[in-house]
Amino acid sequence: MKSSNVRDLKVWQKAMDLTVEVYTLVKLLPPEESFGLSAQMRRSAVSIPSNIAEGQGRETMKEFIRFLAVARGSLRELSTQLEICERVHYLEESQVSNAKNQIEEIDKMLNALSNSLIPF
Repeated sequence: MKSSNVRDLKVWQKAMDLTVEVYTLVKLLPPEESFGLSAQMRRSAVSIPSNIAEGQGRETMKEFIRFLAVARGSLRELSTQLEICERVHYLEESQVSNAKNQIEEIDKMLNALSNSLIPF
C-alpha cells in the first residue's frame, strides 16, 4: 500500500543502502574513471531511491507504478555497470557481491510493490 512517507517504504530504505554501497565502491575505481563509469554508477544508484520517492509523491497509483519502472531500469543499468567493472578488472567479484545481492533483492521488492499497486 501507498505510505504517506517514502522513508517508511522498505524498498526505498534498501535502495538508499545500495546507493551508499555504490558510493563506497566507486572510490575503488581508477582515477581516470572519475568522470566516466564512476559518475554514471553514482547517477544510476541515486536514481533508484529518487524515482521511488518521486513516484510515491505523485497523485495516482498509475504514476507511482511508472516511476517504480524507471527505478527498475536504473537498477538494471547499475547492475550492468558493475558487470563492466568486473569484466575490465576494475573490481573483483568479492567487492561487488554485496551490491549485486542488494540489486537482486531490490528488483524483487520493486516488482512486488508494482504488482501490489495494479488494480485487478
